[in-house]
Amino acid sequence: MNRIVGMILATAALAGCTINPVTGERELALVSATDEVAIGQAQYFPSQQMQGGDYVRDPALTQYVNEVGQKLAAVSDRALPYEFVVLNSSVPNAWALPGGKIAVNRGLLVELESEAELAAVLGHEIVHAAARHGAQAMQRGLLLQGAVLIAATATRNDDYSGLAVGAAGIGAQLINQRNGREAELEADLYGMRYMSRAGYDPQAAVSLQETFVRLSKSNAEQGWLAGLFASHPPSDERVARNRETAATLPRAGELGQERYAAATAPLRRAQGAYETYDRARMALMEDDVANAESLAREAAGLVPNEGHFHALLGDIDFERDRFADAVNHYQDAIASNGRYFYYRLRKGMAHQRLNQWDEAQSSLQASLDLLPTADAYYGLGVIAERRGDRAGALESYRQAATSAGPAGQAAQEAVVRLDLPANPGQYVALRTGVDAAGQLIVEVGNPTRVPIADIAVIVRYTDPQGTVRQTRRVLPGPLPPDGTQRWATGLGPFASSQSYEAAIESARAVSQ
Repeated sequence: MNRIVGMILATAALAGCTINPVTGERELALVSATDEVAIGQAQYFPSQQMQGGDYVRDPALTQYVNEVGQKLAAVSDRALPYEFVVLNSSVPNAWALPGGKIAVNRGLLVELESEAELAAVLGHEIVHAAARHGAQAMQRGLLLQGAVLIAATATRNDDYSGLAVGAAGIGAQLINQRNGREAELEADLYGMRYMSRAGYDPQAAVSLQETFVRLSKSNAEQGWLAGLFASHPPSDERVARNRETAATLPRAGELGQERYAAATAPLRRAQGAYETYDRARMALMEDDVANAESLAREAAGLVPNEGHFHALLGDIDFERDRFADAVNHYQDAIASNGRYFYYRLRKGMAHQRLNQWDEAQSSLQASLDLLPTADAYYGLGVIAERRGDRAGALESYRQAATSAGPAGQAAQEAVVRLDLPANPGQYVALRTGVDAAGQLIVEVGNPTRVPIADIAVIVRYTDPQGTVRQTRRVLPGPLPPDGTQRWATGLGPFASSQSYEAAIESARAVSQ
């Protein structure tokens, strides 16, 4: 994270104005073209992991989507190393990272009706990359200053943005940011021009947007498109603008309905199984474990080699404390797709519950190699601590503690518990002052999440005769989180703070 931020800030020092390659307008460029490509490349794989992983069941589908995308990229206004992947997520969404790294979810592909509609989606995302919309968001300071919060766009439990820690957090913010009105209109306009140049009927972009607007206004249908609407909000204005744009473009162009139907036929045949899986996942989230298991087994029976289905069965067994069975299901999921972090993370967590520490460490580390998460780092911290490796445990806990989730909070507490005895002054806040009579007052505070007891304060001072003296006091009772306690030392009067110094000598965390 620091390297990426440093790279951008270093570039900003040399930045000036540039010409937007799509619009031709002059604009401030704090993020260079080289940095755009580097950031997109670095964040592409982690971002795919956070959104369900690659859809590996049908490589031909990804090849087809990439061919359509490259056809559009070839006629775009900016040469970038464009890549297109299909993700294994039911959320109907698509996104673009800086540098031309683009993804579309299988949940959106089953809702489209033609290759031209796919071209409308991909052309729109190409413009987001080509016109530097992601880079512009970064240079506005929204990402670097933390003003953009990670907002889960998924309607189901297949968006793991909130688990990511470290540099992957930048990718999570990039793919989950809500595009502004001007960016969406710009992406529609130039995306339709790219469609026309590539030989597609731009009217497909109009009809697709009309469908999105209609569905966004329907309470019954709003849920299934929540992901797309969160990052690409539809509007009547966009429909009207698309109609105006279509009127300026040649009417001749392909729809490619038959080609699209053939390319997506295997996905559509499996759609019933994925819908069943989605209901099972939702049932588990609602603690209806029996129904979740029944539905998950039904889905796995329909499509036996889908890793998500086996992982869900593992999650169900994990919920029921059947950890050995969970390990087997996670292993089946890994056999289907060994390049998805979640399966290995959950397998490591199940091994941990079985006290199989070597297997747990191996699986958790393998998950980190795919996506750094707070859960994996916390698990490795627990293992290191059990083995007496305090330094290793602290390193892992500190990585996990950067997350605001449950694992991050547990890691924050573990860091305090382990490191407080050696470095009490880093965790106990200390303030000093003198009262109206010039006598010293010491105040300690607990900014951590755990109670702290046996706080020993040492005060060194020079008496009126010039002799350096020292007094020590252990403050009574544990200090709760956010609590404070004062000690009227009775020392003084002191003319200034130069006459004394106070320090935290020792303290310990109280187990909760």
